[in-house]
Amino acid sequence: MNTIKTLYQKYKELINYLIVGGLTTVVSLGVYYGCVLTFLNPEVPVQLQAANVLSWIAAVTFAYFTNRKYVFESKNEKRLQEAAAFYGSRVTTLLLDMFCMFLMVTLMGWNDKVAKLIVQVLVTVANYILSKFLVFRKK
Repeated sequence: MNTIKTLYQKYKELINYLIVGGLTTVVSLGVYYGCVLTFLNPEVPVQLQAANVLSWIAAVTFAYFTNRKYVFESKNEKRLQEAAAFYGSRVTTLLLDMFCMFLMVTLMGWNDKVAKLIVQVLVTVANYILSKFLVFRKK
């Protein structure tokens, strides 16, 4: 048991980041499926994108608060500025995601599911780096 505690303390930030990331994915999927199963029709392109945007907003909002408290343990009193930096960094990685998918799938002809897995790893690493060194950096 002491070994587990020691490992947790050593890698606490990364372990918590992965847990929060998993929960963020649940929020994103839950909101998306909740939207398309109740009031938005995914066969209508605008409504499909509306569900996607709503799920992204819910997921990023959840991620901000949970990362702030449980992962990076931020004490920054300028929460609005911090939140703006967090949302900005997530928009940046959303654009990275879109660019990589375009490059891999549209231009290079890769399988979209394989490409999405690779891109998801890149985006997760980029989100962690941006959060740690830009948004929640220790002073």
